[in-house]
Amino acid sequence: MNRSPIKFPINLRLAFSLALIPLFGSVPLYAASLTQRSPDGNIKFTLTDDKGVPTYSVSYRGQEVIQPSRLGLEFKDVDGFVRDLKIADSATASSDSTWEQPWGEQRLMRDHHNELLVTFTGVNNTKKTMQLRVRLFDDGLGFRYEVPQQKKLAPRKDNKIEIIDEKTEFIIPAPDKTIAWWIPGRAWNRYEFLYNTTPLKAMDRAHTPMTFKLPSGVHLSIHEAALTDYAAMVLDQQRDGVLKADLTPWSDGVKVKTQLGFKSSWRTIQIADNAAGLINSSLILNLNEPNKLGDVSWVKPGKYVGIWWGMHVGTNTWGSGEKHGATTANTKHYMDFAAQYGFDGVLVEGWNEGWDGDWYNNGDIFSFTKPHKDFDIAEITRYGLSKGVRLIGHHETSGAVTNYKIQMDDAFDLYKKYGVTQVKTGYVADGGKAERIDENGIARNEWHDGQFMIGEYLRSVTKAAERHISINTHEPIKDTGLRRTYPNWIAREGARGQEYNAWGSPPNPPEHTVMLPFTRMLAGPMDYTPGIFNLAPYGLDAENRVQSTLAKELALYVIIYSPIQMAADLIENYYEKDGKTLKPAFQFIRDIPTDWEVSKAIGGEVGDYAIIARQQRNSEDWFVGAITDESARNVNIPLNFLKAGKRYEAQIYRDGDKAEWKTNPYDLVIETKIVTASDNLKFKLGTSGGVAIHLKALP
Repeated sequence: MNRSPIKFPINLRLAFSLALIPLFGSVPLYAASLTQRSPDGNIKFTLTDDKGVPTYSVSYRGQEVIQPSRLGLEFKDVDGFVRDLKIADSATASSDSTWEQPWGEQRLMRDHHNELLVTFTGVNNTKKTMQLRVRLFDDGLGFRYEVPQQKKLAPRKDNKIEIIDEKTEFIIPAPDKTIAWWIPGRAWNRYEFLYNTTPLKAMDRAHTPMTFKLPSGVHLSIHEAALTDYAAMVLDQQRDGVLKADLTPWSDGVKVKTQLGFKSSWRTIQIADNAAGLINSSLILNLNEPNKLGDVSWVKPGKYVGIWWGMHVGTNTWGSGEKHGATTANTKHYMDFAAQYGFDGVLVEGWNEGWDGDWYNNGDIFSFTKPHKDFDIAEITRYGLSKGVRLIGHHETSGAVTNYKIQMDDAFDLYKKYGVTQVKTGYVADGGKAERIDENGIARNEWHDGQFMIGEYLRSVTKAAERHISINTHEPIKDTGLRRTYPNWIAREGARGQEYNAWGSPPNPPEHTVMLPFTRMLAGPMDYTPGIFNLAPYGLDAENRVQSTLAKELALYVIIYSPIQMAADLIENYYEKDGKTLKPAFQFIRDIPTDWEVSKAIGGEVGDYAIIARQQRNSEDWFVGAITDESARNVNIPLNFLKAGKRYEAQIYRDGDKAEWKTNPYDLVIETKIVTASDNLKFKLGTSGGVAIHLKALP
């Protein structure tokens, strides 16, 4: 790796241009301008201190994709970095290295970037210092604020400081012609909204990742990376096309409570010629720090079944009683199924005290160490381990995070004692209603994506890591690539999942899962829980049902990446009517792995269709998925990603000729053919349909 910073005197490094400004006040007569490019030269970042205000712009292949946009931080009680600033120094560096994911959608990751580190000082106060670090990759860029310790900004001896606003803007050109795909930011349902497709100027306040298509066809995604001790950013549209970073506040209105010497999360802009190019980006992970946990061989990708869907469709209950799902006998039944068909674990929800009554609003009564009387955790884990199947733990907090914090060590110790190595956590509470008890014993409500909750999510991950336990967070803070730094953070929810098809109004429409790869999935893995075979448990005409074909449900195992995948249906629905013979389509779920050597998006358009291919880690086998929205569609899948000269058996699970999601979702054809890298596979996908392919390497 080559990473040698080179410093130049400011008068040699900066290109000066005359600024025609009034000759009064403290604004410099000359403005400094700096540029840095991506390694391939296609992306250019330009920074200026014109009129004393830090401003940047971004161009791609000569086209301006981010127009001149403000930068800066505003503090409580002391003057921040908003105005009367100048570029005082800068340094450049380059890096080209390769690192290996312990698990992931791609094993080897190339980190190739050029860096620009810029120091700003006050025009009249050169001892007030802020740095902006910028890294440019061929697939986009990231920048962050770094504010070192300094006496001029330290009104308190402990160096504590409060951020009340971040001035970062992303000004997108042609807001009336640019298309945006977005969900509301800082609203009641956290991230669990259907995506809007609108002209950019119609957007209000949105969560990230947020995806755009410029009139030229260039695609952008704005997000953030390495979000730890900071507040999450939503994008607030002010003037048309002017998107401002809007930090999620604490309950007292302060955005970030920190100390001098802090670094913000990275503000990221992914750039691609087309929608598929966004999926192939590795920018977010490359902006995160390397693994801090050391040996993580104990983190295991895998597949599981669970006592879960039954609660959503009314077959079981979380609470105790006649229909209680989390019983010793029922869990053993699921473990038998898992052992017989090659699944690693069984998720059990509703096993502990606290589920009876209004659990959504009574999070303070949950116990994370006391099972219901009909759930013998010692016997269940002994039985499962004898069959090579682990219990997957579950901690639902209902947003009562102080109650969880108090019990967390004991809760993870209990799971460690019984050999539980994965835990699904839940924070079901309306946005802004996560409950903490402050130092005075007063209950305060916080946002799921505020600084306090960001710390609580990370606390659960690091506490679990001490016991070699992995975490799958539901109702989470959005993913920002921290799985690189903490590889036991294996998956999250953070979008509308499968359960909305059981009771949501409306349920997830056909385009929803075709939106996710180009929006939510750009952040990282999602525990969507595919694999429903009884697509209409209340009948084909009911509002609540899975609005897809059976082939599409199979394809989702490829399209929606997660290192832990669930066969989400009731296990009896995977059998034929005789209750003994597995349905042939279930073989694809048995075969597909969850850990990959290479992943490639082959084609797609946001909300219309997606085609993704993935090579199994430590194997020459590939798996391909293609899905469509409410429109039937012909797709062509070139197999040029396969090894040249090698033959593969394509095991194909496709929509039948009459398949369509409303009245004929079960029309599925399973067929095989021999293919090579020179072949193209062509399919007709039914409405909300799909195709799933296992390309098995032949000797």
